Amino acid sequence: MLVEIKLFPDRTVKMKLDNEKGLRRRVVVSGMGVISPNGAGTEGFWQATRSGISGVDTISLFDPQPLSCRIAGQVRDFRPEEILPPKELKRVGRAVTLAIAATKEALQSAGVQAETMTLEEKRSWGVILGSGGGMPDFVEEQYRLYFNDQLRKVSAYNISSSTIGALSSEISLYFDLKGPSHVLSTGCTSSTDAIGYAFNMIRFGLADHLITGGADATITPAIMQGFCIMRAVSSSHNSDPQHASRPFDRRRDGFVLGEGAWILVLEEREKALQRGATIYGEILGYASTCDAYHMVRLDPNGEEPARAMTRAIEDAGLAKDEVGYVALHGTSTVLNDQTESQAIRLCFGPRSYDIPMSSIKSMIGHPQGASGAAGVVTALLAMRESFLPPTINYEEPDPRCDLNYIPNRGISRDVEMALCNCIGFGSKNSALVVARGNGSAVSSPSNGR
Repeated sequence: MLVEIKLFPDRTVKMKLDNEKGLRRRVVVSGMGVISPNGAGTEGFWQATRSGISGVDTISLFDPQPLSCRIAGQVRDFRPEEILPPKELKRVGRAVTLAIAATKEALQSAGVQAETMTLEEKRSWGVILGSGGGMPDFVEEQYRLYFNDQLRKVSAYNISSSTIGALSSEISLYFDLKGPSHVLSTGCTSSTDAIGYAFNMIRFGLADHLITGGADATITPAIMQGFCIMRAVSSSHNSDPQHASRPFDRRRDGFVLGEGAWILVLEEREKALQRGATIYGEILGYASTCDAYHMVRLDPNGEEPARAMTRAIEDAGLAKDEVGYVALHGTSTVLNDQTESQAIRLCFGPRSYDIPMSSIKSMIGHPQGASGAAGVVTALLAMRESFLPPTINYEEPDPRCDLNYIPNRGISRDVEMALCNCIGFGSKNSALVVARGNGSAVSSPSNGR
């Protein structure tokens, strides 16, 4: 039943009373926007992803010749000057313009015009963004100027634009939104955690409308050099970039760095329906754990990522056999892929071998903190189209990675519920459960939430 709860002197919300879960509201996705290495715009991204088209190529943002890895999942044909004027571009990093461009599309698809909002409406819209790296290109340029005795050229925004938290502020400023403006930076799980944070804010009545997701643009000389020193990135496919990212394949030799922005509009379900919004899906559950094992290596037993997935499914009020697809983290490193496969086996047991799952990093590279949001968008589009995208470049099976990764060609499949998994530096594990949308209504999970 619905009950009215007075949260603050000026705020009363209606929440569903569930005997087991207490008070909660339903949270839906009413808008999506994408800027990706393999396709601009949500539909461009989806058509490339379902077709198994890679966006990995030789780096053109700078001269990569000194590096052992000279390839990346770089967003091509993107014109930042179409987003911000030249003067503004000098004080921000690439991630800002990627995020703003994706947010524009997300708001448009949600049927929201920020420029016509009243002050009260602007106060009800916030930004909860995930990013692992923030604006490292801007930071590296400031250091270059400083250490080359070009102090007069150092930006007056050197401090403010060097903080990761500035990313959400730039979006809030651009669209004049006055609700909460936060950035979660938890490594590769950043956008999964941001979506989970936004989900909880809405379902427990602390917000009604939130822009969330992830943006990262870390293809820079210093960061690439750092990953090369770590031997974390692929170095054997510089002359054949599109075959470099090969999650779960026995010949994988590291991930391919990527970039991009995947943005969602989350709203309380009734308010979205009152606006006449199209519902692309529903967020059902979220959970996060930590191995507390190592800063850059995963605990190979897979227990904590399995627990994160299990808890997310429980938070959604679902049974594990209701999950019909898993959007994998699947970075294409030896340990990550083996550990994630083990975690899936621990979570789902014998059914692990029946569930179709895939890693789109085989096509876009590893966009760091934006990874989770990319997986959520992919899962929602896959359920909408009843078509599950492939893991490309899967040629030689690894005996320790023995699940159904949808090799090389996508498959037609009706799916109602999907699990989106993410694993990050610092032993972090996060997972989200999402449900299929159905036009202006939401398909209800079996527990009737």
